[in-house]
Amino acid sequence: MGIQENIQSIRRRMDAAACAAGRRPEDILLVGASKMNSAAACREAAAAGIDALGENRVQELLEKYEQGAYEGVPLHFIGHLQRNKVRQIIGKVALIHSVSSLELLTEIDRQAEKHGLRQPVLLEVNIGREESKSGFLPEALFDAAAAARDFAHVEVQGIMAIPPAELEEHGNLPYFQQVYALYIDINCKLYHNGFKYLSMGMSDDFEDAIAAGANMVRVGSAIFGARNYQK
Repeated sequence: MGIQENIQSIRRRMDAAACAAGRRPEDILLVGASKMNSAAACREAAAAGIDALGENRVQELLEKYEQGAYEGVPLHFIGHLQRNKVRQIIGKVALIHSVSSLELLTEIDRQAEKHGLRQPVLLEVNIGREESKSGFLPEALFDAAAAARDFAHVEVQGIMAIPPAELEEHGNLPYFQQVYALYIDINCKLYHNGFKYLSMGMSDDFEDAIAAGANMVRVGSAIFGARNYQK
């Protein structure tokens, strides 16, 4: 199947998962994780009605941005972001999913001030406590979210998580449920229920993420096909 057919198939699965959880399908956003896919593929996904496109690498984002890859659709940054590259994406991305430290938040705030804007972000939680992944540890997330309120040029709109690679079917469901509990607690106690997004779930587990409360899923290979890491 092509990109349009894949998106339609994923939409049907998202809708079914939402209905099974007693939720409204229209409340859940589909972000196309377009890493290692061409500008033409991005434009095809946009034409097929993807809600947003998400890039993992700053250099790739910049190259495809110049090629008009994201016209007509919001652009998100969903990968690990280094502080020295923040200035390259501020003003280009509608949402940064992967704010993993207060130092990174400070740099985003500084660069956003230069552009005269408030940059929407999500705080990333390392729910599996994996050394190979960035993000706030679960017990540190509340204090980080509290500190984030003091930044004038950053708007925290929710939480993002990437659980460990699942070893069995539905293996990530407990992680998703833990992230949802953190989201509800922080949203209620610190943000007056003003959060917009809980971003979790990818090609292999987005239905479980929706069941647990995600309203934004990041799907790559199920839309664009398997990535060729030999390129």
